[in-house]
Amino acid sequence: MTIDPIFRSIVTVRATIPDDAFTANALGTSREGSGVVIRDDGLVLTIGYLITEAEEVWLTGHDGRVVPAHALAYDQETGFGLLQALAPLGLPAVFFGNAGKAKAGDPVVLADGLGRSVKAHIVTKQEFAGYWEYLLDEAIFTAPAHPSWGGAALIGQDGRLLGIGSLLLQMSRNGEVADINMVVPIDLLPPILDDLLTSGQVARPPRPWLGAFSAESSGMVVVMSVAEGGPAAQAGLRQGDIISDVRDGEVDGLADFYRKLWESGPAGAEIPLRVVRDGRETWLRVKSADRNSFLKKPQLQ
Repeated sequence: MTIDPIFRSIVTVRATIPDDAFTANALGTSREGSGVVIRDDGLVLTIGYLITEAEEVWLTGHDGRVVPAHALAYDQETGFGLLQALAPLGLPAVFFGNAGKAKAGDPVVLADGLGRSVKAHIVTKQEFAGYWEYLLDEAIFTAPAHPSWGGAALIGQDGRLLGIGSLLLQMSRNGEVADINMVVPIDLLPPILDDLLTSGQVARPPRPWLGAFSAESSGMVVVMSVAEGGPAAQAGLRQGDIISDVRDGEVDGLADFYRKLWESGPAGAEIPLRVVRDGRETWLRVKSADRNSFLKKPQLQ
C-alpha cells in the first residue's frame, strides 16, 4: 500500500470556541485534530466535534503553512464536520473508497495531520451507540489505535479514504484489553454532502434530543448526567436514573433507546419516559428539542 502522496492532503485542524458556547465545558474551548482535503478547492472533512461552535479555525499543512478556514457544517447524525479553507491549500483531494466493501482483517492506515500514521487492521464493523445520543448502524473499528485519532484519515489498501477517526475505545478479548479506534465510514457522506454545502445542514427534520448522557449496563440504560439547561434537566431526569420505557415501548439497550426516542416524533415533541429511581418507577414527560438550537451556528459565506 503506497499512501505517502496522500499524507500531504491530511492537515492539522485547530479550532477556538467561545467560552459561552454550549459545548465549551464538555469539549473545551481549544480543540485540535486532523482533517482531510476532499475537494481541490480546499474543502476539508473532519470529525464534527472539533469544530462545533467554532469562532476561529486554522489549518496547517505538512509544510508548516497555516491557512484560516471557515466551519461550514456539522451533521449530528453522522458526526462529520466540513471546513472550507479561506486561502489556497494547493493540496489534491483524497478520493473516497468504499467502506461498505471493507471487511474485518483488512489492512488499513490511520494517519493524522502531523504526519503520524499507524498501520492497523479492521477489527470489526458493527453498530455503535454513543452516550451523547448518537448511533451508527455500522461503524468501523481498527487496531492498534492511533494516539491522535480525532479527524484522522482511515486509508484503505487502494489509497482511498474509508472514514474519519472519531474515538479511542477499549476492547476486551480473551482476557486482554486493547485500545482501538472507532471510525465513521465515508459512505455516509455522499448522500448528505450537497445539503451540507448549500445550507449547512441536511434537509431532514431534526431528531428529538433530550440532552441525556447515558450508558448501557446489563441491557439497562443508565443516565450518567444531563446537559445543563437541556430538555432532560428541565424535566427532572437525574444521574443514576434508569430509563426503562419510551412511550409504551420497553427499552432494550442504548441503541434501542435511541431508535425508540427518534421514532417518537419530531424535535419538540413531548416524550414520555418510564424511569426507575431508587427502586421506584415514575413517569417523566420530556419536551424534546432540536440539539442544534442550543449551538452557536457557523455563518455561511
